[in-house]
Amino acid sequence: MRIGLIGFGKTGKAVASVILQSESFELKWILRRKKLLDHRSAAEVLGIETSSTEGLIYSTSNTNLENLMDTLPVDVIIDFSSGQGIYTYGELAAKRKIKIISAISHYKPKEVAFLHKLAQQTTVFWSPNITLGVNYLMISAKFLKKIAPWVDIEIVEEHFKGKDGISGTALKIAEVLDMDKAKINSIRAGGIVGRHEIIFGFPYQTVRLIHESISREAFGNGVLFVAENLKDKEDGFYNFQDLLLPYFYD
Repeated sequence: MRIGLIGFGKTGKAVASVILQSESFELKWILRRKKLLDHRSAAEVLGIETSSTEGLIYSTSNTNLENLMDTLPVDVIIDFSSGQGIYTYGELAAKRKIKIISAISHYKPKEVAFLHKLAQQTTVFWSPNITLGVNYLMISAKFLKKIAPWVDIEIVEEHFKGKDGISGTALKIAEVLDMDKAKINSIRAGGIVGRHEIIFGFPYQTVRLIHESISREAFGNGVLFVAENLKDKEDGFYNFQDLLLPYFYD
């Protein structure tokens, strides 16, 4: 499966590393805002040995994206850029029936509506946290609350010092469990990649569901899982629940 990657920050680099080391996926190109590393090989930058001569890095200021998509066609575009990034490539991708996988943590309602519009033309997937484990955690938590709707629930999210606002994942957990975001407890310390805990307080026992990202490569593993499971999906808007629930009932 041929992949185009949007964004080459810390997480984008980790995701590119996972894709480059996969035998089932081919990283055709990377698009980023900055001119630094323009036309450099991602494998070379990341120190990964590969026989592929593709996977070059392109800057949006120096690249005609339409030409890039036609010259180096891809099956999937994976977005780790910013909330506005979807406007750069969305319509061009949808027109070419390229599947879109967005891992942007925070979208405004306008961008979510735009994703749904694109989903009328192609396959679109969005998850604020694209790690497989945290999405399994959310589905498990939903089942537990269904069993005991009266249980006390608290959400704790921990991230690196300097991360602004409540994590998009924690907000999604609250949404899934139909909870007020005021029940989210945020901790910022050191270089924590990301940790989410859901505490279920029963009268005589406590259940804790915990997910911790040890490294950003976890996002790469999640991306490949999503891409593989979207391969035969028809046009439409999908989330992790759509992909994971069939495994629960199989």
